[in-house]
Amino acid sequence: MKFRLVSAILPLIALAACGDNAGTANSATPAAPVAAAPAPAGQDWTQTVAQTKEGGFVMGNPAAPLKLVEYGSRLCPTCGAFANTGMKPLIDTYVKSGKVSYEFREYLVHGAPDFAPALLGRCVGTTAFFPVLEQMFAAQSTILPKMEDAQAFQATLQGKPPEVFATAWAEKLGYIDFVKQRGLPEAKARACLTDKAEIDKMVKNMDLGTQMGVSGTPSFFLNGNPLQGAISWEQVEQQLKGAGA
Repeated sequence: MKFRLVSAILPLIALAACGDNAGTANSATPAAPVAAAPAPAGQDWTQTVAQTKEGGFVMGNPAAPLKLVEYGSRLCPTCGAFANTGMKPLIDTYVKSGKVSYEFREYLVHGAPDFAPALLGRCVGTTAFFPVLEQMFAAQSTILPKMEDAQAFQATLQGKPPEVFATAWAEKLGYIDFVKQRGLPEAKARACLTDKAEIDKMVKNMDLGTQMGVSGTPSFFLNGNPLQGAISWEQVEQQLKGAGA
């Protein structure tokens, strides 16, 4: 399901966009093994996290020969399934070795509801970004049932500026309490939800993903090449191994 964002005031996008990564996973002759790289003394590569110029957050060796990028939505069940089964082995086996870096970029397939967790997930900063991302995916079983009346709730917000609907969705889905429990003060959380510059930045970054061919979540790229049809950890790991990880 392809769509283009024309403003920060997004409609509610059909849930079919979640998990819609058509095609067959890439296949190629296995590459030569890549070498592991030691992290700085006293650290491991999970402690190296930075924001990228494309608007994502990346974990791992900046010089990793294999760079995995995920375009994902924190409210996408397919993204949640990938995170719940694949985040730990991805980090423990591949990122910590220095062979692979992992970048997550927000792709707001559901429109307005996605703003709340995305803004708050970025608000926690680089150190907590990936732990909170993983915890948001793990919490989907309690969050997603609150979206059953999403269309009706969104209708009550029509015409409101994006900072208003971001806060409304955060309250409805329980995300303000969620981040408070993880150390983010409520005042800061609410300020992040009304940060117009950050909202505009996310829309611009999502446009970049659309230009790269992203039409659903999760969508993965390895060294800039799309992993067509790869949406599960097993499929992504196969591609990493084929690239020499």
